[in-house]
Amino acid sequence: MSERATREETVDVVWSGSWVAERLGVALEGDGELRELLGLALRRNPKRAHLLVSNVLGKHVPQRPSVVHGAGCELGERVRALLGDREARRAVVLGYAETATGLGHAVADGLRDAPYLHSTRRPVAGVEQAGGFEESHSHATSHLLLPEDRDLLASGGTGADASVLVLVDDEFSTGNTVLNTIRALHALHPRERYVIVALVDMRSADDRDRLTAFAAEIGARVDLVTRSTGTVALPDGVLERGQALVAAQEAEQAAAQEAEQAGRAEAPAEAVEDAHPAPVTRVDLDWPAGVPDGGRHGFTPAHRAALEAALPAMADRIAAGLGDAPGLGDAAGLGDAPGPGDAPGPGDAPGPGDAAGTAPRRILVLGSEELMYAPLRLGTALEAALGADTEVRYSTTTRSPVLAVDDPGYAIRTRLVFPAHDDPADGPGDRYAYNVAGAGFDAVVAVVDSTADTTELHAPDGLLARLAEHTGHVLLAVLPSYVPATAAPTGVPGTPTPAPERQEPPVLPEPLRGPDFSSYAPQDVGWLLQDLSDTQLEAPTEEREEAIQSGGAHYAESLPVEYQPSAEYQALFTAALEASAARIARAVGTVTETVLAERGPRPVLVSLARAGTPVGVLMRRWAQHRHGLDLPHYAISIVRGRGIDATALRWLAAHHDPADVVFVDGWTGKGAITRELAAAITEFEASGGPAGFDPEISVLADPGGCVRTYGTREDFLIPSACLNSTVSGLISRTVLRADLVGPDDFHGGKFYRELADSDVSGLFLDTIAARFDEVAGQVEEEAKELLAADRAPTWEGWAAVERISEEYGIHDVNLVKPGVGETTRVLLRRVPWKILAKRGAGADLEHIRLLAEQRGVPVEEVDDLPYSCVGLIHPRFTRGATGADGKAVQGA
Repeated sequence: MSERATREETVDVVWSGSWVAERLGVALEGDGELRELLGLALRRNPKRAHLLVSNVLGKHVPQRPSVVHGAGCELGERVRALLGDREARRAVVLGYAETATGLGHAVADGLRDAPYLHSTRRPVAGVEQAGGFEESHSHATSHLLLPEDRDLLASGGTGADASVLVLVDDEFSTGNTVLNTIRALHALHPRERYVIVALVDMRSADDRDRLTAFAAEIGARVDLVTRSTGTVALPDGVLERGQALVAAQEAEQAAAQEAEQAGRAEAPAEAVEDAHPAPVTRVDLDWPAGVPDGGRHGFTPAHRAALEAALPAMADRIAAGLGDAPGLGDAAGLGDAPGPGDAPGPGDAPGPGDAAGTAPRRILVLGSEELMYAPLRLGTALEAALGADTEVRYSTTTRSPVLAVDDPGYAIRTRLVFPAHDDPADGPGDRYAYNVAGAGFDAVVAVVDSTADTTELHAPDGLLARLAEHTGHVLLAVLPSYVPATAAPTGVPGTPTPAPERQEPPVLPEPLRGPDFSSYAPQDVGWLLQDLSDTQLEAPTEEREEAIQSGGAHYAESLPVEYQPSAEYQALFTAALEASAARIARAVGTVTETVLAERGPRPVLVSLARAGTPVGVLMRRWAQHRHGLDLPHYAISIVRGRGIDATALRWLAAHHDPADVVFVDGWTGKGAITRELAAAITEFEASGGPAGFDPEISVLADPGGCVRTYGTREDFLIPSACLNSTVSGLISRTVLRADLVGPDDFHGGKFYRELADSDVSGLFLDTIAARFDEVAGQVEEEAKELLAADRAPTWEGWAAVERISEEYGIHDVNLVKPGVGETTRVLLRRVPWKILAKRGAGADLEHIRLLAEQRGVPVEEVDDLPYSCVGLIHPRFTRGATGADGKAVQGA
């Protein structure tokens, strides 16, 4: 981008350093562009009270992504011209955390062929430190160097002679950080040339002389490439006067905030109710496999090429997510947006509610601390995708505490404060987002890595909640945190042993989400499955049953033909849903409140696909509706006799704390899956898988007495059991077959797009969610009672199944399916023999009787049945046990 174009983006009528300059006498002296590049702010820092605030860095001041990336690329191109093509190909670029991680990466882009590494303040378990240095004036001083390739700093990973090292920071104030870096790295990897790159060089004459003397001392050439040059004139006593000014401003702001809170408490109730926070939804970017989320462990030209190829599609996914926002228009036709000069200032911005009914015209892509480059490039791609009609800005959160003053002559006009959400090594603390509140953003795209996708991120006082107070829609994009191949397997720091020939570990697949896979909204659930929609897996029910009972095949190796309900059956489902909606809503609320009380403020819901998935979505909606929580929710495959999907468990452990995972299912029958899950988790940990998963299942209904966490123990009709895929997001039952599912693959599943006209998944969810407020009081009481009660499993259902198996001469508990849900499955998927119905059972069994009649299956009423009904699969099945019409033959 040209210098003139950049100036047009940064020029302001009032210089954003005038407030500090007038009060403290701080003066910025330098070339004509300096004031356009920098503003001034104040901070609590015992070493330096003032802060130079860059207008083109994309850290504290939201800026067009193309301007930010263009500024770095332009510096990189100048370095390439300085070195020449041959030396440029041997260069390694090192950026400084946290402020310059994105700038350094953009400089590497300008160099084109250079690998990139940035320092970090985040230790990574199992990755050996290759060096470090101190930043003397910073609030967080220690920098770590954690390259995956130990040769990167020495030779760029080429194994050749030491390469040119290009060090990139946003500013040079004293040069101490650069001297510390070169001194530390030169002792490890001596080289003949260094290039220092910065947006601005603000060193004094003495500091410039010191760098020259240091270069002569080590016998190396040190070149300097900067955008602008100047100095900061500081009067005597400025540090003390600056600290006093900060204290006075903070006291004044605290008093104003207290008065505002008091006024809010006295406001009419209807005024308070109108202040709804913006919705928070997730978008699955489909981040390219094997590409690091940044330069913490190194970023090669090959990584760059893969990312560039993937950026347009990821931008389209973000645009689609913005277009799906409630109250916002279609992202493809965003209307007439204001130009940069028309954007409202922080004091004039509309509130979140003002965005309703309009397309997002002003969008912020917000990175997270050191994670600057990936959000920046997503921002540049979004700019290109949406065009000139939409204003896209970019900035990131930061560790640095800075005073905010809502004045046009001050660089930091507003400040959001929220807790750290990436489990920092230096402990919990506040983090900040500047110039976001009140800036008139219709939508904010928050980009974090999976390490930072934690309870704190989604907490009521977390970043997402704070953003939701100041925009119309928050879109969350989570990138997979890159784990180096050389990380020690023990998960503790040490000297890792590279795999032979540096083989990369298997890259875990990413979850599938709607609308590409399932009819659920993308934020409702992430499916930890692989898409087998184009594979022929269905077989006639009778053929499957014969193969399963003869031992020739496992039930998970094929799929039954999807049952297509008759108009009569569909009407029965609709009536049953309406009749039971409040009852189900109550059970959803009760089990969710129990989970929140016992498993912490932000559990990770993991449904057992597919019956558990609608329940998991409803639990997620309850938590969001009643508590404002945006709980992560995934669906995972578990197969009786084969265990749980180990690859999916590894994915969960890589992205969440296993202790936060809560497994969810629809109902219990005899408890077979409960036992299967417990055994599978034990086997997974014994084989070296990550430990900490709790095998307890939370269910909507537990008629079998098999679990501790449930919404009810009544055996009643849950309408989602009445249908198959058409009430479960159009997803099949899961598939596990050796020729389709490898050791590092997720289990499989199919998306039945062709059944969209019959899909009632959304109807099911919306009908029940509409009753949440109605049952809230009952849920509160029931949850309290349950939490105080003895909920130990009784396994009453298992005992009943064993008895029935013997009484009816079946002698196989796997062919006895107790409960309304399991009986429905027998009638829809298997070859039923007979149905046992509890005498006097009423409307809950209407659909059972209709299905039994359609399939010619007798219904036998019995006494002393602990369930409403039990389905018996034909115990000696061959295809000869049915007639030509597929109906059961009596006495076979």
